[in-house]
Amino acid sequence: MTLIIGLTGGIASGKTTVANLFQEHFSIDIVDADIIARQVVEVGTPGLSAVIEHFGEDILQDDGQLNRSALRERIFADPIEKQWLNATLHPLINQQMAEQLQLVTSPYGLLVVPLLIENQLQSMVDRVLVVDVDEQTQISRTMARDKVNEQQARAILAAQATRAERLAMADDVIKNGAKNRQLLPQITELHQKYLAMSGTNR
Repeated sequence: MTLIIGLTGGIASGKTTVANLFQEHFSIDIVDADIIARQVVEVGTPGLSAVIEHFGEDILQDDGQLNRSALRERIFADPIEKQWLNATLHPLINQQMAEQLQLVTSPYGLLVVPLLIENQLQSMVDRVLVVDVDEQTQISRTMARDKVNEQQARAILAAQATRAERLAMADDVIKNGAKNRQLLPQITELHQKYLAMSGTNR
């Protein structure tokens, strides 16, 4: 079985940037939970059918695609609805992640899951790699990227695991703070480590 590294981190920590560097520089295969989460509710999927049946047709855009912002509003306003959505879609997402991990051909693979710790998916990976930044950096990046105010950014952070909780679960850490955004040297070092662990020297 291929060595699988679970890549996680809080919002705006730089997970996608890190994953892309692993792929661009070392041709490491990536399985991305966010991409899969979108795929399981595409037009014609059982996932989208279940969402329509539960929330009604007004959860759709005019072209039949899921209206993500409308869905987000509904589940943020009602924890029970959020619970229903997670219970419905997470098994579909997890199944797809498992299937895609079987197709990894690089010496090791990256499973990128923003809520790896929160959803207790550590059993799907051999090691947990956390992209770590301080909370103030997360807040300012989230405000700039997602065009939200500070209160909204803090609410998103509050819904995730704390920095301490994430670091407590980490086997490896990449620092991506404002002062030390030298990512490639850290990634190169981890790449060599993971190659050694996977028994590959290329």
